[in-house]
Parts: sequence; structure tokens; C-alpha cells
Amino acid sequence: MNTIENQLEHRTIRKFEDREVDNKTLNKLFDVYNHSASSTGMQQASIIRVTDPKIKHEIMKVSNQEYLEDVPELLIFIVDLYRNYRIAEEKGYVEDAYKHMDKFFQGFTDSIIGAQNMVVAIESLGMGAVYFGSILNDYDRMVELLKLPKYTFPVVGLGFGYPAEKPQVKPKMPIELKVFENEYKEYENYLEAFKGYDETMTTYYDTRDNGQRSDCFTDQVVKKFLSTNEIRRDVLKSIAKQGFEMRL
Repeated sequence: MNTIENQLEHRTIRKFEDREVDNKTLNKLFDVYNHSASSTGMQQASIIRVTDPKIKHEIMKVSNQEYLEDVPELLIFIVDLYRNYRIAEEKGYVEDAYKHMDKFFQGFTDSIIGAQNMVVAIESLGMGAVYFGSILNDYDRMVELLKLPKYTFPVVGLGFGYPAEKPQVKPKMPIELKVFENEYKEYENYLEAFKGYDETMTTYYDTRDNGQRSDCFTDQVVKKFLSTNEIRRDVLKSIAKQGFEMRL
């Protein structure tokens, strides 16, 4: 299967075989991450590989997803301005540009690009992966667990290994609803525009859950808006605690 065909077959894997990912494969994947595009070439992102079961258990409690403990490999991608801050400090630089939010977003973007590059590589090797955005249910706890110094911040978790399941490929909304030309396109009636996709998703959930779930995309949008995590609403405070400047 070529790269594009493989990407079009992407599916989230939550059940894995009890099988280790060997060091040769891991090193190859880390090399892929290391060769990912980086904003201004400053490589302001890092990975923490979690191998300690106790730390993994605590991260599971943050994410509130029990299957996190069962993923063969767990990586946490982080914004990392600390490394370059230390380099600059040791060279006598005393300004504070590394605190600015543009640098934070450069590191955040580097992390996401690196993570997705790794997922493409992981799936090309016959493995599967699952993202854990839920590690951000408690930013401060993640900082504590991973002993993150100032000028760093957790971005996303990634679990991967050899799949023990092959779920359906989840349908995505039609391209015309999110790919525009030259300017943003607004629809007069979004519920009407999403009617066909709602029907597709209702069939998907019904088939996936053996008739136990009646749901659609637009209902999910409302549910997600109503279930805001209070801790996540304070993300700017947590970022500021890590030394980054919040300028309004």
C-alpha cells in the first residue's frame, strides 16, 4: 500500500497486541520525528517517552481513558524552549524573546507536525496509533509528572503499537465544507449543509455500536460545546506558570 492509500485508511486504534516495538523500529520512528519540518529551524519541541508504569498510571488518571495504560508505547510531545533558552544563556544572551507567545506557538506547531509525521510512519510499518489530547485535562499535573522545566509545555500524547483490532474508517465531512478557495466560505444554513453528513454518521455509529447508539455529527458538536473542561479553560494561566508571557 502506498503512502496516500495508507493515509486514506487511517483509523484510531485503541486495542493493541501484547507485543513490544523493538528498538530498531523505535529509533527509526524517532529519526522520522527528528527530520520533521521545524519553524525557523530552531527545533523547539521534544518528546518524552513514558516507560515507567507508575507515571503511565498517573497519566491515565489525568486522561480518564483506561486503555492508555495498555498502549505498548506512550509518547508525550512538548513545546521545548528550555533547551534554546539554556543555549542562549550560556552564550551570554540576557533578553527574554524565548518567553514570547510566538515562540510558544512555533514549538507547538513543531510538536504537532512531528507527531503526525510519526503517525504516518507508524502506520506505514503496519502498526496503529491513538492520540491522547486528554492529557491536557490537567496541564499542571502533567508538568509535575514529567518534571517539565520552565519554557516547556505538554501538547499531545501518542500511543502506538501493533493493532489488535481493525475498526471502520470513520467518515469525514465532505471536502467542500472545509476546503475553500481564496476566502472563507460561510453557509446560510449549516444544518442543511450538514444534513447528508449527519445521515452518514448516524449510519456509522449505528453499525459500529450494533444499534446501541443513535447519534450524528451536529449533535456531537453541541454535546462537546456543553462539556467544556473547567481546568482546560485556564490554559493561559498554566502556560504563564511555565514562564511564557501572555500579552493582550
